[in-house]
Amino acid sequence: MDVHDLDAFLLIGSAVLIAAILAVRVSVRAGLPSLLLYLALGLALGSSGAGIQFDDADLALALGLTALILILAEGGLTTRWEHVRPSLGLGVLLATAASAVSVLIVALSAHHLLGLRWEIAVLVAAVLTPTDAAAVFSVLRAVPLKPRITGVLEAESGLNDAPIVVLVTAISAGHVADDGILALSGLIVFELVAGGLVGLVVGFLSARLLRSFALPASGLYPLVVLAFCVLSYGAATGIHASGFAAVYLSALVLGNTELPHRVATRSFVEGIGWLAQIGLFVMLGLLANPDELRWWHVWTGLGVGAVLTFVARPVSIAVVAVPYRVPWREQLFLAWAGLRGAVPIILATIPLAADVPGANDLFDIVFVAVVVYTLVQVAPLGRLARWCGVLNVEVRDVEVEAAPLERISADLLQVHVPHKSRLAGVEVGELRLPEGASVSLVVREGVPFVPHRTHRIERGDDLLVVVTRETREATEARLRAVGRQGRLAGWDDATA
Repeated sequence: MDVHDLDAFLLIGSAVLIAAILAVRVSVRAGLPSLLLYLALGLALGSSGAGIQFDDADLALALGLTALILILAEGGLTTRWEHVRPSLGLGVLLATAASAVSVLIVALSAHHLLGLRWEIAVLVAAVLTPTDAAAVFSVLRAVPLKPRITGVLEAESGLNDAPIVVLVTAISAGHVADDGILALSGLIVFELVAGGLVGLVVGFLSARLLRSFALPASGLYPLVVLAFCVLSYGAATGIHASGFAAVYLSALVLGNTELPHRVATRSFVEGIGWLAQIGLFVMLGLLANPDELRWWHVWTGLGVGAVLTFVARPVSIAVVAVPYRVPWREQLFLAWAGLRGAVPIILATIPLAADVPGANDLFDIVFVAVVVYTLVQVAPLGRLARWCGVLNVEVRDVEVEAAPLERISADLLQVHVPHKSRLAGVEVGELRLPEGASVSLVVREGVPFVPHRTHRIERGDDLLVVVTRETREATEARLRAVGRQGRLAGWDDATA
């Protein structure tokens, strides 16, 4: 690549990025997932549109996996542990046992009803089964769901890539025929467990390291946190464990650790996540070639997607939800909200890169199924959530960002009061913060003032609270408790 090629690449790349960012606003108004608009942008630039040629399956796979790592890191760093913890068991079962049931049902249907040979039938089933982290994290967070529902879906999408990647890779390489199903099952279990342990170890060690000393610039915190997440992926794959499980769990630990500039870090990784999603879907649009689509691909994609959406996923969720006694309406929503996106298309490039016979047909079938059923599932999602009773109509939690004050061994907390927080109406003196914590400034509609004990907090206020290091966690816990329960929260236990 010479200088002129680089100039053209930067010009086109920046223009595409700006167009993709503006597409977010268009998608919100139109009620469409922005991810599909990125895919359409890639198609418009590809061989069937502007004529940009891109058919390197190996490069597409490498870039796709890299983007998925960043998306999973963003998902883990922005997921609250208190939301995931009650739902983690069901989320893990959806990522493993439910995925296995879905693969079995779709593979049998694809072979016996649609006439696909066994290898392609199993690959189609495996590739389409996992939910997409990018789609879940971006689309579902626009719908205010109850925390336990969000926790289940986020845990599932963060963990179900790992076993499916092992399965698709093993089938594409011919290992299943050579080693058998039991060996493959053992490999999947090992990769999940070992990858999860690596992620937890890296997450806790890096969190302890970051809390033990201050970095010279606040902008370094987001970079080093993201670097630790990627490090966990590399460490896990180095011992042949699941890097995807490692990166999600390490990010989950770091995202829920009281690190300096935590909110700024989350904002940074959200931007990186959006960038990864944009690049990923535009690239997949470039890789696809609609001119090669045949009616057989369309009908097969529609058929496989219908079996997965209307039969396999509801059945698999009903099976694993039995021990948890999940109400049938919640099961219905969990089944419908199993959104597909870039992950199935990325996984379809694995057999494409391995030159598996029929891989081109597989890619086209998956492409059709993803595009059509993403549109079908997303359109009624908000109304379905309301009908199923899983909408969270009261968002009361406060947003807290911490900045270190090293010279005095203290922290400065920036607290935002959401619209429905029960902090509104509480006097500053009624907060009853721990000794060593003080509300030093209130910013209301852009106007700062030093509050008196009798000043009432209002919706939309930003509070600056100075706390000693020893009382920081107790202060945050107190603020969150008052935000949820009001001035009488924990009256018997709090310090007057």
